[in-house]
Amino acid sequence: MAAPSRQDRPRPETTSDDEQWGAVVVGGGVAGLVAARELVHAGVPTLVLEGRDVAGGAVRGHEVAGVRLDAGAESFATRGGTVAALLDELGLGGSLCVPQTVGSWVHLPGKDGPLPRTGVLGIPARPWAADVRATLGLGGALRASLDLVLPPFVGRDATTLGALVTARMGRRVVDRLVHPIVGGVHAADPDDLAVEAVSPGLPAARAAAHGSLARGVAALRATAPAGAAVQGVDGGMFRLVDALVADVEAHGGQVRTRSRVRGLASLEDGGVRVLLDGGAARTSRLVLATPAAGELLQGAHMADLAEVRPDDGARVTLVTLVLEAPGLDAAPRGTGVLVAPGATDVEAKAITHGTAKWAWLRREVPDGQHVVRLSYGRAGADNRQAAGGRGDGEQSPLALPVREGDDAALVRQAVRDASVLLGVPLGSEQVVGTAVVRWTQALPRPSAAHREAVASVRAAVAGLPGVAVCGAWADGNGLASVVPAARAAARSLLV
Repeated sequence: MAAPSRQDRPRPETTSDDEQWGAVVVGGGVAGLVAARELVHAGVPTLVLEGRDVAGGAVRGHEVAGVRLDAGAESFATRGGTVAALLDELGLGGSLCVPQTVGSWVHLPGKDGPLPRTGVLGIPARPWAADVRATLGLGGALRASLDLVLPPFVGRDATTLGALVTARMGRRVVDRLVHPIVGGVHAADPDDLAVEAVSPGLPAARAAAHGSLARGVAALRATAPAGAAVQGVDGGMFRLVDALVADVEAHGGQVRTRSRVRGLASLEDGGVRVLLDGGAARTSRLVLATPAAGELLQGAHMADLAEVRPDDGARVTLVTLVLEAPGLDAAPRGTGVLVAPGATDVEAKAITHGTAKWAWLRREVPDGQHVVRLSYGRAGADNRQAAGGRGDGEQSPLALPVREGDDAALVRQAVRDASVLLGVPLGSEQVVGTAVVRWTQALPRPSAAHREAVASVRAAVAGLPGVAVCGAWADGNGLASVVPAARAAARSLLV
């Protein structure tokens, strides 16, 4: 259905108490802050409204055992160079750093194995490499190597990443390599994701390699050599948020937290009234950097989006542990471990050994102490957890990551999981500090249904002058997707 015309939309009463702003940004994550920065640098007074108690979304920080750490994202993909350019503009270019080159592992049912050092989303560029053989076994590596000789049409009709990798390299590659990585990055099953949604350059690279996945991956890696595909910020990625907030406010903008937007309404003059708890703001430019964009537009009768339902995003719980554990000094599992499907001896889906991964973090904590972070909330696990069990008759301790008040039990589980995944005995007496962070709407799963919903919202917004949308929900997970799209959204309102 067509969106209601402006003359058909309800006209709210405005008062002299309404704040007047050149632009209003709804959502104070990185996307909203980047959009606001573009606007204030163009001379547009901009108000950023964030409902949570701090700005930054999944890139905010917190303090654990006296150390300032990332509460969410700890690195960014370097593709496109846009994130590094932004950091440089903010005076953080000299703080860029790369992870330590000690590799990472996958936890399999009954064994552990290294992840391929040359791969994309776990798809190996060298299927017969020693690290691939160690994880897949000889049979799995042989099957994966068939990709190099299979005709180009094999996998041509595959519609998902899982189906494509299965066709070209076999199911063991999906289960032991791809699924752990995709589950960790996107909290989704590779059988539910389109290839171009999670690796936009892979289809073209595979076509140029005459259908071979391995050669396509090798071509992609050649443009981003090992150690350069991911970078972080010395001191923590949260420094990006701090710098963005400071820059917006230094140029005349305001970033307000604990400011929930109750609704929107169009105005006679073509502007928008943003309704808040205890007030309202009027503007001629509106950026919706929130997954609730469709609901807000629908509620204001500015678009017909009643049937549109973007993905809610995975529910992810992160448990940070600061441990007195000299046994981890040797980084026995490199920078961390991803958990493959079918591994029932742990509840976590991944663990990051922060002090092995980042040299700056190793400097921040005393000798013998280590920072590890475990992630809970496996793809497809919500129903299992809601039911309160593993499905084998045994009560799961993680009928709990989405519940409030279970932090102590979750920390105990995290210590047990860390001991299994890192291969070092660990006990509660070694815990120096902990933090539990629960994320919702942080990782929208890029399924076909979600992409269709986003397309519907974008189509509706295209007919609304002065309105733009951005954010991971619309542009894809990761700062490399979010930052350039947020800049473009803001600039679209300046023409």
